[in-house]
Amino acid sequence: MPAPIYLDHAATTPVRAEVLDAMLPFFGPRFGNPSSVHRWGREARAALDEARERVARCLGASADEICFTSGGTEGDNLAVLGSWRAVRDARNVVVTTPIEHKAVLAAVHQAAKEGAVERLVNVDAHGRVVPEHYDATVSDQVACVSVMWINNEVGVMQDVPALAELAKSRGALFHTDAVQAFGKVHIDLKSLPVDYLTISGHKIGAPKGIGAMFIRRGTPLEPLMHGGSQDRGRRPGTENVAMTVGFARAAELCLAEHATECARLSAMRDTLETALLERIPDAVVHARGVPRAPHIVNISVPGTDSESMLMALDLQGVACSAGSACQSGSITPSHVLVAMGVRPDIATSAIRMSLGSLNTEDDVRRVSELFPALIAKARRLSGAM
Repeated sequence: MPAPIYLDHAATTPVRAEVLDAMLPFFGPRFGNPSSVHRWGREARAALDEARERVARCLGASADEICFTSGGTEGDNLAVLGSWRAVRDARNVVVTTPIEHKAVLAAVHQAAKEGAVERLVNVDAHGRVVPEHYDATVSDQVACVSVMWINNEVGVMQDVPALAELAKSRGALFHTDAVQAFGKVHIDLKSLPVDYLTISGHKIGAPKGIGAMFIRRGTPLEPLMHGGSQDRGRRPGTENVAMTVGFARAAELCLAEHATECARLSAMRDTLETALLERIPDAVVHARGVPRAPHIVNISVPGTDSESMLMALDLQGVACSAGSACQSGSITPSHVLVAMGVRPDIATSAIRMSLGSLNTEDDVRRVSELFPALIAKARRLSGAM
């Protein structure tokens, strides 16, 4: 049987060998608590501080502006709830889009339960923020705005610099979920007018359970947890030194390979989409034709359903998803596609293929041949042809 094909890099990526090698000493002889004053603690503190410096350099930030988290969900919650709670006495509106990751949407809903006014900005048929509606929605009553840089389901890319600039001109705090964007777009926080930015390790070759949040120096933020004074009180608790070291190594490798890897992924994505559309003329590739991530293909085929197709692909050794990995098993259409105005029958047939380090041109060729055959079989069984 041919080797399996992993096309779910937007869900998670394998831990890189270089990252694992960097982490291993901190599971063994370098086990100290970075808050301890003895030599074991000082050694751990030095490694933690160095990791923070390295991640900061990757983002164009200062070390004191980096807060390590457990990943994108924690960072998104800390940014949305932490910013709103810090300024709610003066401003009470929270603005986001309907195509955000559930981590942002749920955090905004929680703020609304606590008294915030929740407002959603419309997106167009490709998932792009509608500029006129954004301009009208971000008023001088807005506490914070959260807009993800690259959508995790369809790959559409927002003009975050422009959106942040407008929000800042109205006195609002601005957050962007850059979990899918890190390593795919240029990020320089010296010139980018955002207050908070979140990234996650397991999307770039680090383990699950580690991420980082940029918090611009002097920006208000109320912590979600309370306890010790670690991380300047923004996130108390003993730091996971091994994971931060691994995350820093993954971030550096990701940026070093940024140009060549993005070009490689874009070429494979375009080849895959062209081949599939030639073989399945009525297929729909969501967000095609607008600025988007180089690694995400979200395709719907009328007369099929996501669940059956994912099972059929898995039986052939191909791993894909029906959208966000955080909502796998859901039988409802993707909230992202619904917000884009996609018909329910098209939305429920969506398959996300996300390319990455494990993929080759041969994988693309094999999938472009296999997928249409599985579609034809699914249509025959459903009577759609």
